[in-house]
Amino acid sequence: MDIYSNKSSWKILLAAIATIIVVISMVYSQYLAKKLAEREDTNVEIYLEALDITISDATLETDEKGPDKLLAVSIQEKLYLTIPIITESEERIFVGYNIGGHEETEDQEFLQKRVDKLVKNGFEPKVGPPGYGKYIYYENSRLYYLIRWFPLAQILLLGTFIFFSYFLFSSSRKSEQNRVWAGMAKETAHQLGTPISAILGWIQYLKEMSLDQPDNLDVINELTKDVKRLELVADRFSKIGSTPDLTRTNLVDELKDCVQYMERRASKKINFTFKYDEKTPIYADINSHLFDWVVENILRNALDAMESVGAITINLTKEGDKAILLLSDSGKGMSPSNQKLVFNPGFTTKKRGWGLGLSLAKRIIENYHSGKIFVKSSKINEGTTFAIHLPIS
Repeated sequence: MDIYSNKSSWKILLAAIATIIVVISMVYSQYLAKKLAEREDTNVEIYLEALDITISDATLETDEKGPDKLLAVSIQEKLYLTIPIITESEERIFVGYNIGGHEETEDQEFLQKRVDKLVKNGFEPKVGPPGYGKYIYYENSRLYYLIRWFPLAQILLLGTFIFFSYFLFSSSRKSEQNRVWAGMAKETAHQLGTPISAILGWIQYLKEMSLDQPDNLDVINELTKDVKRLELVADRFSKIGSTPDLTRTNLVDELKDCVQYMERRASKKINFTFKYDEKTPIYADINSHLFDWVVENILRNALDAMESVGAITINLTKEGDKAILLLSDSGKGMSPSNQKLVFNPGFTTKKRGWGLGLSLAKRIIENYHSGKIFVKSSKINEGTTFAIHLPIS
């Protein structure tokens, strides 16, 4: 539980840091764009002044009291290709320079749309020098827009990189976790094998010693049943990590046996109800040992959640090409946050247990049986419903 709460806290912290970085980047880029726009406004003023000087005296001679006309021409030529300008004559004829990728254009429809857009955005045209145009419209340079939108491009690239990196690392981590769980399960099965074999030997010895003691034989028979159950548990663990054999099975019959087994070992105050259509058998390709393990695990969790008093309902139906199994209890229920974590390895709200049961159940249903398992609904102090979907054979 602590692992996933800490993980959630780290996600929130990293998201907050990323948001701060994005905001700083966007604010700074907007600041740079604003400064560049101010400089371009100044360049337009300089360009128009230089243009006025060159138009007023085309001889390029130097006036003692005026600015250097040669310098004015030089300034005009250097700024000409950097400023997108549209001139409007007295007859409302537009001429565009460096607009939309054109060095010079007289496309009136195209230029009219650009002018209308500028006016709509609150642009006030400047009065052009005599002989050049009545009004002068200008746009910001391409560099201005590149700087302004650079943070979005940066966020997009970084987001794509982070997404694929997270996907690769997450896949690698899940694969490693699966190998760990599978290895642990197989090692558990191996470790159980030796004492189970020894216990079976001792049971056989006790049988031979108690042939004339019927009471002892009854106890030995019960011990035999429990050891057989241990063998089944060991067999289930041994199948984790390897591809199990699937057999076409009537889910109604399979669930009957499973529910009866759990009902005999539950409190008498727990009411079990198994709902199904007796006239419609539902078949699916399953591994009985592993499928029973999943159902028993969910029912055992339900019994723990109800603390020996309550009701458990098992509902099996058929919808299209799927078998729908709903396992409901009237226990403590789960919060929405816990519902998202319940299948994560190591997550548990109980004081005992490793929190691997539902994680392995998800692996068994989804990886081995091509099905789906999820929390259909859960409310605090009202109960929980797990859903299992299996393809019908």
